[in-house]
Parts: sequence; structure tokens; C-alpha cells
Amino acid sequence: MNVMKPDAADLAAASTGTRDLPTRPETPHVLAVSRDDIHRFSKPLVDEIRLIAGWGIEGDAHAGRTVQHRARVARDPTQPNLRQVHLLQSELFGEVFEHGYTVHPGELGENVTTTGLDLLGLPTGTVLHLGADAKVMLTGLRNPCYLINGLAPHLMKQMVMRRDDGTVVRKAGVMSVVIAGGVVRRGDTIEVEFPIGEPIPLEPV
Repeated sequence: MNVMKPDAADLAAASTGTRDLPTRPETPHVLAVSRDDIHRFSKPLVDEIRLIAGWGIEGDAHAGRTVQHRARVARDPTQPNLRQVHLLQSELFGEVFEHGYTVHPGELGENVTTTGLDLLGLPTGTVLHLGADAKVMLTGLRNPCYLINGLAPHLMKQMVMRRDDGTVVRKAGVMSVVIAGGVVRRGDTIEVEFPIGEPIPLEPV
């Protein structure tokens, strides 16, 4: 399979935070897509991913109507799968680069690497329109785990921070379920549809 990788400029900007600041906010879009048919920490980049409503990503190990995370399967395999698609903001790469770490799209196990969008600040139930047809609904935050240190020693410490008021910030992206299928490719735009009612902050799922 020919893999479409992000341009060198995109990767450099994502890793170093040196992308020139635009004169207006960048239009949110997909920087890269990844999937893997077996359970490994990092996921290889691919040309495109196909989202299936209520299921996840075709050919990905984490797809399914019930939980696919191995530790959670061991506890209760009948739980609904709230982690069908993992999205990660590429801005994180620039943040960890400042602390001596170089991370690229897919290496933290995400399926969709975004740019120009504050994923962590979105409320639970937000719907993201990915490209022409696909839609995912945010269910919660990814809870960083010790496996992140397998990518680089002590990298886990960069994924969690505590604000002055004591609240914990988890930076390892967000989880979602597929509510409308479709193909998603690098460069696809992302539109945000906020839920009705009082916003509920994302919590780990």
C-alpha cells in the first residue's frame, strides 16, 4: 500500500511548533490518519480510513460495538465501545518538543491527527464532521497510561499536568464513536457541531 505521509513542513511544524502563525485562525483539518489491524501502541499512517457508523474504523483493532481495549475487555467484555476513534491534536507535538521529545502522527496510537482545533476544550457530545460524510461524537478523554513511556522514557509526564487550582489536564487526545460513516483523508476539513444545552466537560473514558 502506498502511504500518503504528511509533508515535511507539516511534520516539522507539528513537532517543533514553528509553523508560521496565520493572520487568522487556521481552518481545522485532518493532518494524518492511521489504523492498525492488531493491538499495538503506535498506528501506521495510511492514505485513508473508512469510518463505519456504530462500529469504528474498518480494519482497526479498536473497532467494534463493545469495548476492544484489552484491559477493559478483561474486566467486562459487554461494555459499549466509547473509544471507537481516537483523535489527537497535533499541537501537542510542539509542546513535547520543547521538553526534548519528538513525536509524529500515529505514534501515540491515534486514528485521526488534527490541527487547528482545541480538541481538549470541546464538550462531551460534540459532533465533528470529518470530510464530506463522516461524523464522530466525542465521548471523553483518552486516559494516558504507562505504555506511552515505551515510545520515549518519561514521555508520560508530558501527557498529564495539574493546574494551579488542582485540576488535572490530560493531553493525550479524545475518544469518540462513529455516528455517520465515510472516508477520511489527510487534508479533510473538520467542522464542529456543539451539543444543545449546558456544556459538559470531557472526562476520561
